[in-house]
Amino acid sequence: MNVNASHHNLPDQGLVPIRTVSSLTGVNSVTLRAWERRYDLIKPVRTPKGHRLYTMADVETIHQVVSLLNNGMSIGQVRHVLDNSKTCLDSSPAIQERGNIDFWQSHRHRLLQAVVAFDDKVLNDIYSEMLSLYPVDIVTHRLIVPLLQELGERWAQELGSVIEEHFFSMFLRNKLGARFHHLSHNYHQGPKLLMACLPGEQHEIGLLLFALAAMDRNYSLVMLGPNTPLIELPPIIERTAIQAIVLSGSAETAPAILEEELSNLCQTVKIPVFLGGQVISRYSVMINANGAIPLDADFGLALRRIDATLMSHR
Repeated sequence: MNVNASHHNLPDQGLVPIRTVSSLTGVNSVTLRAWERRYDLIKPVRTPKGHRLYTMADVETIHQVVSLLNNGMSIGQVRHVLDNSKTCLDSSPAIQERGNIDFWQSHRHRLLQAVVAFDDKVLNDIYSEMLSLYPVDIVTHRLIVPLLQELGERWAQELGSVIEEHFFSMFLRNKLGARFHHLSHNYHQGPKLLMACLPGEQHEIGLLLFALAAMDRNYSLVMLGPNTPLIELPPIIERTAIQAIVLSGSAETAPAILEEELSNLCQTVKIPVFLGGQVISRYSVMINANGAIPLDADFGLALRRIDATLMSHR
């Protein structure tokens, strides 16, 4: 049961609201409430009006939970691990890792079966459930990206798989677009990022997934979407409070775009320009040479890179 807090003791205890906790940990408020209600992982203090307030010890616990989830553990296992930190599930590392892998594989299989059946209701139920319990970047890394890769492999091997991939891509685009617009109505106090796909890049799903992870960390965003002409960005930067640019590109990105348009953009604007996507693995040397900052495929690491860079530019 949560402890009620009076106005007199709140400042002395250093309590922070749920929005601040979300910004510090990257875990959105819906997920934090689910962890409290369903798994008893954290016990925030309540104000007389019922608002949740957290201690820094709560924040540290949340960081521990996120670390365990990043290692592939299910949220159901985390409570036991926190209670028995020395025993760590009382099993060998190999057995523990096997259980972690099986958990995410099981959910990927459920999603794949829903795709094969063209059942967007089941897709929606599974995806919504996972997003309510896990940070969006973990769901993306452990569930969505591997499923997209699997669908891509099926594309080359099985008749009809192209339609399956199109069906799932459309589902994701609609789901992510709706979620993005819903979250964008909330007030975000963090740095403002301009996010866009490189010229010629039509696939914005990866950018949308990253945008949701950034919003969970309280960033405010300006989304421009696919096939953005970079030459038109500097005037926008001059008349807005944009603090960094985040671009996305695929392995098929033309080298001339990086050598000319990206290079000109980096020389023109006075803010950091980040670049993510499969283009990194193919052209990392060229990207660095032209002044952009490559981002890791892991959203958590990528956002920490952005955080550190913006801190150094203050």
